[in-house]
Amino acid sequence: MCLSLPTRLSRRTRLSVRKDVGLLALRVGTGGVLFAHGAQKLFGWFGGHGLSGTGSAMEGMGFRPGRQSALAAGLGEAGGGVLLALGLATPAAGAAAAGAMAGAVSVHAPAGFFAQSGGFEYPAFLGFVAAGIGLAGPGRFSVDHATCHVLDRPWVVGLAFTGSAAAAAAVIGRRQAATREQGDADASADAGE
Repeated sequence: MCLSLPTRLSRRTRLSVRKDVGLLALRVGTGGVLFAHGAQKLFGWFGGHGLSGTGSAMEGMGFRPGRQSALAAGLGEAGGGVLLALGLATPAAGAAAAGAMAGAVSVHAPAGFFAQSGGFEYPAFLGFVAAGIGLAGPGRFSVDHATCHVLDRPWVVGLAFTGSAAAAAAVIGRRQAATREQGDADASADAGE
């Protein structure tokens, strides 16, 4: 027997479909951008520097060890981006991407808010969108929905975001300590001249 679709959808059904299409667009767009940034770090794609180049740059920004920091940031962005786009393990994907963006915000914060002056506007926006998707859920047009939300349980949301926040706080704290030490060393060297 064939399934037949109703010729007229109720207002509630239309709104539900619009919400799911909107979540799909947000997931694919945000996930694609995050994947591209992560692929720059991991593989040198899209004009990136790969793990070695990104690791050296991250070491210079106070993320030590630089190569492992580049790997973690790249996996958070690329892995989180792919999972967000698919709508798979959505809370963990959103948390991973938001955590990676928190690290980027810490680098750009001294330049202020706006992106045109090197500020943190863009990574903050990506992080908030990723977190919002992780919290709201992926919608009907997702792998999570197709698999009965096996990897999208309420307890996963709390665990994923708590773990991501703790990891981001630890990484940012270590970076701030390293940049303070470097600043103190530079000041001592300048005073000794």
